[in-house]
This record gives sequence, C-alpha cells and structure tokens, in this order.
Amino acid sequence: MDIYKILKTYFGYDRFKTGQEKIVKGILEGQDALGIMPTGGGKSLCYQLPAIVLEGVTIVISPLISLMKDQVDSLSEMGITSTFINSTLEEDILQERIKDIRLLKYKIIYIAPERLESYLFINLIRDIDISMVAIDEAHCISQWGHDFRPSYRNIPKFINSFIKRPIVSAFTATATKAVVEEIKTLIEFKNPVESMIGFDRPNLFYEVRKIVNKADFIANFVKETYPDESGVIYCATRKSVESLTLKLRDLGFNAIGYHGGMDSETRNTAQESFIYNRVQIIVATNAFGMGIDKPDVRFVIHYNMPQNMESYYQEAGRAGRDGEKSHCILLYSPSDIVKQKLLIQNNPVSLERENLLYKNLQYLVDYCHTNDCLRNDILKYFGENPDVENCNNCGNCLDNSEMVDITLESQKILSCIYRVGEKFGVSLIIQVLRGSKNKKVLQFDLDKISTYGLMREYKEQTLREIIMTLISRGYIITTLDKFPVLKLSNSSKEVLKGEVKVFHKKHLMEEKKEKKVKSNIDSIMENFDNELFEKLRELRYSLSSEKNIAPFMIFHDSSLREMASFFPIDKESFLTIKGVALKKYESYGEDFLTIIIEHVKKSGKTPLDLKKKEVVREDLNERYENTYKAYLENDSLETIAKIRNFTPSTILEHLSKCEEKGKNVDWSRFIIDPKLEEDILEVIKRVGIEKLKPIKDELPESVGYEDIKLVIIKNS
Repeated sequence: MDIYKILKTYFGYDRFKTGQEKIVKGILEGQDALGIMPTGGGKSLCYQLPAIVLEGVTIVISPLISLMKDQVDSLSEMGITSTFINSTLEEDILQERIKDIRLLKYKIIYIAPERLESYLFINLIRDIDISMVAIDEAHCISQWGHDFRPSYRNIPKFINSFIKRPIVSAFTATATKAVVEEIKTLIEFKNPVESMIGFDRPNLFYEVRKIVNKADFIANFVKETYPDESGVIYCATRKSVESLTLKLRDLGFNAIGYHGGMDSETRNTAQESFIYNRVQIIVATNAFGMGIDKPDVRFVIHYNMPQNMESYYQEAGRAGRDGEKSHCILLYSPSDIVKQKLLIQNNPVSLERENLLYKNLQYLVDYCHTNDCLRNDILKYFGENPDVENCNNCGNCLDNSEMVDITLESQKILSCIYRVGEKFGVSLIIQVLRGSKNKKVLQFDLDKISTYGLMREYKEQTLREIIMTLISRGYIITTLDKFPVLKLSNSSKEVLKGEVKVFHKKHLMEEKKEKKVKSNIDSIMENFDNELFEKLRELRYSLSSEKNIAPFMIFHDSSLREMASFFPIDKESFLTIKGVALKKYESYGEDFLTIIIEHVKKSGKTPLDLKKKEVVREDLNERYENTYKAYLENDSLETIAKIRNFTPSTILEHLSKCEEKGKNVDWSRFIIDPKLEEDILEVIKRVGIEKLKPIKDELPESVGYEDIKLVIIKNS
C-alpha cells in the first residue's frame, strides 16, 4: 500500500514532517526504530501509520492513562480500529474488550506498562499475531531521565517473552545523550533505524523573568499579549495552584486549577474545559499536560522553577504544537530553589539518583542566571552544538540592556568564599558580606574575617544575583546536596587576579544600594498576642470540625488577629471586630469571649480602647510593609522581631502575608538546625498541621511556635 496515500487518507497530510518518513519506511522494512523528536514533531504517526499496513496487531506501551482514550477516540475518527487497557476500566468493560481483542477487531492496543506482567494480558496476546511493540515516552525506562518509571523496566522482559519477536519502536521528546544510550541498551534494538531530528522549536520564544509580583505580571502579560488565547501556568505545589487560580479569577480571568490532589472527575472536568476552550487558562502542577494534544496553546508560564531542564522543556513544549509563534516564560525567584530541593528530599531515591537530581536542578538555576542565548542553553543540555551564538528569538538575545562591569563585586565575593574556608552556602556568604550579626556568623567567628561587612551597602537579592551568575559561569562550584557549599573553581583565579572581567545586565544591578528605611511601628495593632491567637485558632478548628465546615467560615484569621490585638471582653466590643456580625456573635461569640476573658485574667493584659481600632485599621497595609523593610535590612528573625517590637512568630505571619502579596521572601535565610527540622517534620507527619499545639506538645519545651511555623512555611 502507498504510504503517501495512507498519510493523506487517514491523517490528512500531503507530506511527512522531518524525520517521520525515515522511521515509517524503516519499520515497514522490518527494522526496529528509535525516534527522538521534539513535542509536536509527530511521534504518534510514526507508529500509527505502520500499524495500519503491518499484518497483525500493534501494542503501544504508554504511561499516559489520561491520554489513551483521547488517542483511541482520535484514531476512531480516522477510521483506525483501536482500544486501550488500563486501571480505569470497569470489570465488565474490560472483559468485553478482551473478547474483542481475541476476535482481532483492533489494529492498535494501548496499554499501561503496569499491565505487562499481568497473567491475563500475557495469556491474551499469546495467540495473537503481534506485529510491533511501540514504546511511547521511552525516556521513562532510564534511571537517568527526569521521569523514571520503574514499571518501564518490565518492557525488555515482555519483548523477550515472544516466541516470534515483533518489531520494536521507541519514541521520546526529552532525552539527553545518557538517556538515549540507556534506552538503546535496555531495549536491545535489532538493527534500528534512528531519527534524531533535534530539539529546537523555532516557533517558541523563551524568556526568564525575575519578578516580585508574579500574579500582576501574568495578568498584564496575558491582557496585553494573549487576551483571547489559551495558556498553561505551571506551579510547583498544589497550594500555589489553588491560590493563583483564585487570584486570576478575582482579576477577571477565566481560569481553572488542576493538580494531583483533586479527584479524577474534577481533574477530567478541568482538563476537558481547557481542551475545549471553555476556559482560557489552566493553572496546574506537573500532573497536567503529559501527552495533552492541544495544538493552540499560545503561552506556557512557569510560576515556579521546575526541577530540571527536561521537565521545563517538556512542559514549555506544550506551547505552539501547531507551529505558530508562542511564548514560554519562566518566572524565577530564589525561593523556588528551596521548594524544589524539598521535593527532592521528600522523594526517596538512591543517593546516586539524588545527586543527579541536584545536578540537574543546578543546570536549570544556571539557565535562569545566564546572559547567553537561552535557546542554545537548552540545546546544549540535550547534547546539541548550536550553529549560531544568538538565536534572536529569546529574551536574552533580544535584551539590549547595557552590560556593566561587576568584576570588583565578584572579587569580593570570591575572596569571602575563600576566607570562610569554602565551608558555607549562599545565604551565609551574603550574611558575612553584609555584616550580619546572625547567630551562625558569630558562632563561627566569621565577623572576624577581613571580608566581613565588606558589601553591607548591597541588597541581599543583588548579592544573590551576582553569586548565581558566578556559579552559572563556572567561577563558583556547588556541592550536590540539599545544603550546597560554595567552592572556588580553578577559573576563579582569573577573576581574582583581574585577568578576566565579569559583566552583567545593568537593569539587574542598577538598584544595588540598600535604602535604609526606619520602621514606623504602630504599638497597638503590630503587637498582637500570638498565644491568644493560637488559642482562638484552636477553638475555631474545634467548632468547624463539629459543624463540618471550613474554619474560615466561622472567622477569618484577620478577625482572630484583631481579637488578639484588642482583647474584646463584652458583646459591644466583640461586635466591632472585623468580620463579626450579629449572627456570628450569636453563634460563636460567647465561646470566643470565654477564651479571651480567661487569657486576659491569666496574662494581665489590658483590653484596649476599641475606638482606636478604626485608626489602626487604616494602617494595616503599612504594618506588613514595615516588617518587609526590616526583613530586607536584617538577616536574623530575632533581630527583625526586636526592631518591630513583637514575637518572631508574628514576624513569620507578616512575611507570609508579604509573600502572598507577591514580595520575594527567602525563607532559607532563617536558619534552623537540620536535626530539629527533621524532628518537627516527623511530628507533623504523625499529627498533621491543623493545630500547632499538638505538634508542640510532642517536642521539647525549648522548641517554640516560631520554629514550628518556620518549618511548615519552608516546606509548604
């Protein structure tokens, strides 16, 4: 049969895409095949078209359970008989399909890799002529890949179980040279035809942006650039997905969330709403998108940095599958590194693989700090050698910002790393350079070295930017673990001796000087009683559990903070609290007043004049701003608390609010003993985080609420 006629008749194309024809012809001549093609390159056609021509049945092994039905429906529309077998099928439907497979009603069968060792499936295919086994997302077989699936290791055994070995083909869009080699080794191809057409997606514009208020940036970008187009926004955590979705909806966008914590029906509804353009934007974790065949995604924004370049390239590659110009933006902030390291730590793997994960994460961090062509950085990661220095189609190549000489700053930083004995990480180096009185700085006598306070006029984020730039250029190397240590590379000597100049974009450096702003502390509202606040939260949780409603439906945290600031002790004063209406008072007022009155008697607190509250309320936004200013000037949580005249626990609450408003908060600055953090996390695993008191009760008395809060925030 004429393959060009089949191409037109079944798939509607007049010609093959680059690399497809070579694979198709090789398979039809009886060869195994390996296709490394970028997303949108047409991998599926490479096994679907031969499946039509070959005698017998083609088995497609795929991890994409959510995609199988779409693939089968799509093939049915083309007139190609196919089906799938996976864990979503009811028993009666499964038995019906098995019967139809025995009757040879299908040319293509999609199956999840977990089913390959199933006696039922092995027995099923024993008497069927299997012409080809196609392996989709083949990188999943490699332990060096970003998406290793242990179930994929069953594939070689499955292939070798055939008396008459079928043709074997494998396809992926994301594979480094090491991954490709392991795919070849494990699958044991026989005289394969290979088509590796490159990873470049010329229609995609890559950009890294360092943004403080990410939600505002996204809103402005979509309104100005793609007001009526589809887009995906990836977040690192479920919590971020939910909060960003709400923010976008509040700003008037038609957005929906998607993450692995949702039930399958909710996820399917969200996915279909996006695919069928009932919503413009889907905000999702990496649980969304693998194999989703929506061609008109015009923008993919990473709200947080992913774990590695493979993940980023695969997720960004969901933009512009139709070949039209599309935008891929990575919104970077230092806190993203902390989040990704926590995800690595919470994923039990071998030490060898853990080191690989840290190494791959560092490459993406370097990508975020390079001044070189972003497209070339991506291609180099996958083992390609770009022909040109500039692609003229990425954020760096089109950035005409003036380059400024930061050699002197670089020398000071490199010298500091040397002076501290190459024993510490980024945060402590910054603290030393800025003259911090941090406990750890003093503990190791780092305030005695010559570089202490040498760059105290520089902002913390500016020093971090320079350090990350020096790492990306190879002048500083980092150890590969969850607490990386900075060390000097051999090439750093060239910078220290002045033999090599270091330059950086001016717009990233122009606000390097620290602005000293004195805090204007409001002595009433700023100093709310955290102990009372926690008691009120526990009462609220107890009441919400009894009524089976969300705690915020009783009172918001802001209402509890006002109660803990003004200590209302009667109905009249309680009704002045924000969020307290008469019905709320009738339902819950007496319970909360009992707690407040008891606390006032025990602590000796004096209820404040509620008339002053309205004046204070006008300055509520200022209090968080003042705390943030103190945070920018000081590295120690205790120091900030002393300046602001309230507890460290309250400081953490304020900074959480600042982060919610889009400000950058580097929680790793607040150092907590790693052993203590492990102990707290272990308790949290047992008792949960709904209440702080049960957590504290399980820990030594020396552990404060601020320690628990800090661990929760850092790991959220």
